[in-house]
Amino acid sequence: MAAQPSKVRLIDQSQVAPPPGSVSTTTVPLTFLDVLWFVCCPVQRIFFYEFPHPTLHFTQTLLPHLKQSLSQTLRLFFPFAGNLTCPPPPHVPYILFNEGDAAVQVVVTESDADFNHLVVGNHVRDVKTLQSLVPKLPFIRPSSSSKTTHVAPVMAVQFTVFANSGFSVGVTSNHVAGDGRSINHFMKSWASIHKSPQGDHDLITTSSLSLPYCSKDIIEDSDLIASNILKGIQSIGDPGLSGDVPDHDHVLIPLVLKRAEIEKLKHFVKTTQSKNELDQQIFISSFAVTCAFMWVNLMKLHEQINGRQDDDDDDVVYHFLAPVDCRERVLSEIPANYFGNCLTYILVPAKRSELMGESGIVFAAKAIGRKINEVGKLGAMKGLYLENWIPNIREAFKRGPVVTVASSPKFQVYNTDFGWGRPKKFDLVHIAAYTCFSLAESRDADGGLDIGIIVERDKMDIFNAIFEQHLNMA
Repeated sequence: MAAQPSKVRLIDQSQVAPPPGSVSTTTVPLTFLDVLWFVCCPVQRIFFYEFPHPTLHFTQTLLPHLKQSLSQTLRLFFPFAGNLTCPPPPHVPYILFNEGDAAVQVVVTESDADFNHLVVGNHVRDVKTLQSLVPKLPFIRPSSSSKTTHVAPVMAVQFTVFANSGFSVGVTSNHVAGDGRSINHFMKSWASIHKSPQGDHDLITTSSLSLPYCSKDIIEDSDLIASNILKGIQSIGDPGLSGDVPDHDHVLIPLVLKRAEIEKLKHFVKTTQSKNELDQQIFISSFAVTCAFMWVNLMKLHEQINGRQDDDDDDVVYHFLAPVDCRERVLSEIPANYFGNCLTYILVPAKRSELMGESGIVFAAKAIGRKINEVGKLGAMKGLYLENWIPNIREAFKRGPVVTVASSPKFQVYNTDFGWGRPKKFDLVHIAAYTCFSLAESRDADGGLDIGIIVERDKMDIFNAIFEQHLNMA
């Protein structure tokens, strides 16, 4: 039976901008690393915090300071307050910050959902309830036939109060403006400024954080490169990264891999390596083995739900796709605090017979490990994207289901402390059903990993059985 959706009541709606006069009118160009992310929907994050007080107490005491500190933070991360602007081709989209027309919409709501059910333990949560806790943001993409300029805000914020229990901070941002590392830098900076007595942004420089590096000049680029990539993206159409969950009864399943379980999986993979593979020094990281584990699990779920046609399907090729941060790695001249997108991809193919066999997780982990090892050896990023990335991803999505991963345990999301302690729970809501899973460090700080996937409610028992079976096999 479908769960009854929770009710959300609107309390307040306003615009928060950087302090007047603090940021001049600025056009932020999009590099080829930015425009690649027009394939992805706006990213939706939720941070849950304990707050055992009435709603009125929140709106009168916390809300004003949250808005003030957000304003100060946007002074540093001003592109988030700008507008994504898509002019007609052949012009390349850009972000425009124009004082008086640049701000982040802030919505305050009250929910009757059970806060404890949302944050305590590892309960399955209704997706529609979670989606009611994040603000909506228009999703625009450049069109090869458009004759008008389309404009959309880059970010929106929603505070949702659960009376006498807690509240959530829902943040929706357009991936074109910045990757996970950039938004994580923003959130931690906002939290740091909020904790300071006067909301002083200068305190960031005295903490473990640094000021964002917002200049795009450090990325060697040209409008021609970005234009070519845009044409390629338009030829892909919708690659399945829209984040839309079908209008059915879907749930988000929170999974936990404890550190001991991850080490067990790594040992299982390493002990089955051949001498030749050991000589190649394939590094099997916690990330690689966890992604391999989830790739196989989701493909098994896909096959059980959709069924197989015949044995000829053994030659069908499945793919796993994961973003890889290039700061201080492939592009060594890019600083860690660079604001924007600085990602490459690994796209890992596997025949069905290789992935679905008894050693599927072993095969997948080695394949992912090899691809990660190759990233540091890649040459020019332009060549990588122009010659390989677009046709490869287009072909991958044509062939069959592609499993992707969102976020990273390196972001340490549970360290986002505004002054009232660590988040009780963190969720990514935009992940699409069956084809994507989220990854974060364990909230228990035990070296494990928190994983999230979205499935139909009546399919969750099937997935749980697959998950437990593979964990026990290792």
